[in-house]
Amino acid sequence: MEQQFRNDRIFVAGAWRQGRGAEITSSFAAEGTDNTVVSGASAADVDEAIEKARAAQANPAWRGLKPQDRATYLYKISDGITANIERIAWVQCRDTSKTLTETRALAASAAATFRYFGAVLETSDDVLTVPRGAYQTMSVHEPLGVVAAITPWNSPIASDAQKVAPALAAGNAVVLKPASWSPLVSLELARIIEEAGLPTGLFSVLPGSGREVGNRLVAHPDISKVSFTGGTSTGRHLARVAAEKLMPVSLELGGKSPTIVFEDCDEDLAIAGILFGIFSSSGQSCIAGSRLFVQRSIYDRFVARLVAATERLRVGHPFDADTQVSSLVHPDHRLTVEDYVAKGLEDGGEVLTGGERPDAPNLATGAYFAPTIISGLNNKARICREEIFGPVLVVLPFDDEEDVIAQANDNDYGLACGVWSKDYPKSLRVGAAIRAGTVWINTYKQFSISTPFGGDGDSGLGREKGRDGLRAYQRQKSFYTDLSGQPHPWARWPARG
Repeated sequence: MEQQFRNDRIFVAGAWRQGRGAEITSSFAAEGTDNTVVSGASAADVDEAIEKARAAQANPAWRGLKPQDRATYLYKISDGITANIERIAWVQCRDTSKTLTETRALAASAAATFRYFGAVLETSDDVLTVPRGAYQTMSVHEPLGVVAAITPWNSPIASDAQKVAPALAAGNAVVLKPASWSPLVSLELARIIEEAGLPTGLFSVLPGSGREVGNRLVAHPDISKVSFTGGTSTGRHLARVAAEKLMPVSLELGGKSPTIVFEDCDEDLAIAGILFGIFSSSGQSCIAGSRLFVQRSIYDRFVARLVAATERLRVGHPFDADTQVSSLVHPDHRLTVEDYVAKGLEDGGEVLTGGERPDAPNLATGAYFAPTIISGLNNKARICREEIFGPVLVVLPFDDEEDVIAQANDNDYGLACGVWSKDYPKSLRVGAAIRAGTVWINTYKQFSISTPFGGDGDSGLGREKGRDGLRAYQRQKSFYTDLSGQPHPWARWPARG
């Protein structure tokens, strides 16, 4: 299915043109080759995009559009993504080295996201609230204005949709900044949105550096909200800038998610879910189940079975339909993962499987790293505290509920958790006690656009998805309308006598 890259310009408020910033090289890390060079955006491009976005958003032709008519654009965008799934999947595979199987699923997910928020828009009602006097009260929602969406490199098309779809549905204009390691698929989305006929100026895609493009977006006085997915340190910086502006933000940051296996679990179910939770996407997922707690009574047997299952995983080229674990996104990222494994060994850990680059000759030029399981550490070890963002799992024993809850919560992150047990009340009890935005019971890494997602602690602020995901891109306004027809008695007016 080899295809060609299009003319790689940026999309500034409806116009395709060369960016005025530094060039960005998109690489195919699975083969160690370059895809193409994109002309990156500059701060001046950001200013132009925001100026035109502000004018387009304020235009009554958009701002005053009835919800069902605005929803039509989202349906057209959804249809456009669906019609171009193979193209999007190929571009994202080349940009991120994810498998084609996964990138097809991500493209389908993006189409579903636009369709869902179109439906949410059509069925979201403002409300007459209960009056407490001789007046009518009403709560309504209005767009914020111009929204900056900053997305990560690990699943760009899905992350783009989760921000752009509700923001447009809410009546805003959007400036999207994709990660520099994966600029191409967001530009494909721009073409689809353009073809859907969205009014000019309402959408821009500005690939570029975080230092120049990202910082300008966040600090710009006409940006009304920033929705960011990425690293915790960047999220903290963004939050500080937003605090000075008194600007709302959504921050979906990192994770160090615990997976808990009780002695009464279905072991086959648990092993399959754990493998998927940490090694799919080559571990490059914020919700990866990277800390595995196994009850001591079954620890040795269960870990031995898990290691054997891990060694059967197929590591290979992302175009191969049998591949389960593909290349990492970039050679530099592989060096980071290797450094974390070295830290684990320095702290006394033992590699049970993996821990190195695959030795298959056909993988030698790519940024591959074998699925890795490390034991012999405690929950205080560095690789149990910090996000690795690669195919590395640390296994730790626990004794009882109280012990595992304490260990699982002994971390700055609070994004996700998995619980494996046939005892449903216990699973709910433990899940309720874990600090996490999402808890999976006897499954892992399953998602629904209708269900809110987000984290606590160092994992971020706010939630995406779900019906309330639309409201996250709007401001609420209250109306009071007098029904008495009488002057307020406090004024003692009109005067009598």
